[in-house]
This record gives sequence, structure tokens and C-alpha cells, in this order.
Amino acid sequence: MAKEHQYTAQVTWTGNRGTGTSGYTAYDRDHLISANGKPDIFGSSDPAFRGNGNKYNPEDSLVAALSACHMLWYLHLCSVNGIVVIDYVDKATGIMKENEDGSGQFSEVTLHPLITVESPAMAEKAKSLHEDANRMCFIARSVNFPVRHQPTITAS
Repeated sequence: MAKEHQYTAQVTWTGNRGTGTSGYTAYDRDHLISANGKPDIFGSSDPAFRGNGNKYNPEDSLVAALSACHMLWYLHLCSVNGIVVIDYVDKATGIMKENEDGSGQFSEVTLHPLITVESPAMAEKAKSLHEDANRMCFIARSVNFPVRHQPTITAS
């Protein structure tokens, strides 16, 4: 029987400058993301959409979620396959296309993990496990666009 997991987050708009949404330029896009027992995340929209560039936007969060999910599955798969990962850094990128009507959607996300493994003998298997991690990642399985990966594996 399949297990079901539930996640809860609260998003509170903090951008009311005193007149609410009385005009398109009358309010900030700032908001607070919170969940019980976890630190708050200060968010906004992308600066292209009148947001604060010093805060995370939903698009950043989606790319980060895909990157983190892939990394966590990858590390799990490495551990159960005898691959010792020493270091892992991913500089993920996402492409979102905006439509004429102002809507938009992501067309792809590419992960660029830089991974160091303990031994050169582990490099080939370490590289191949990215395909498995991509298939297992809950977030990647939930989106309707490709999640690509271009790993670089080195040995210490």
C-alpha cells in the first residue's frame, strides 16, 4: 500500500503599504513563508515582476527544490551503491518562458552538480546514478518539463 505524506506551509503577504492592492504599483510583492518549527523564509516576486531581488521568489524556490531533491536521492543512491561522495555543489539553472498574456511556465531545469568522490574507480558509477536519482526525485516526477543533469565528477 502506498504511503501518503502531507506537507503544510503558510504564506503571508507582507507587502501592504497602507492601501492594499488599490493599484498595480501600490503594493509590494513581499511575503513570508513559514512552517511549524522551521525558520521563516522571506520571499517576493522576481524583480521583472516588481519584486525584491534580495528575497527568494517562487521560481528560485522551484529550481532549488529540484536541485535539493535530486541531491538527496543521489547521495542516498551513492551510499547504498558503495560510492563515497566527499563534496557536492549544484549550480542549477531554470528557464521560464513568459507568454504574451503575462502567464508563463518553466520549459526546463538543468542541474550542474560538481561532485567529488573518494576514488577514481567510483567515477563511472557515480555518474550513472544521476539517471536513477532523476527517476526517483519526488519533485522532478511532479513537474511537466524536463529536468536535465550535467554532472562533473572528480576524485579526491
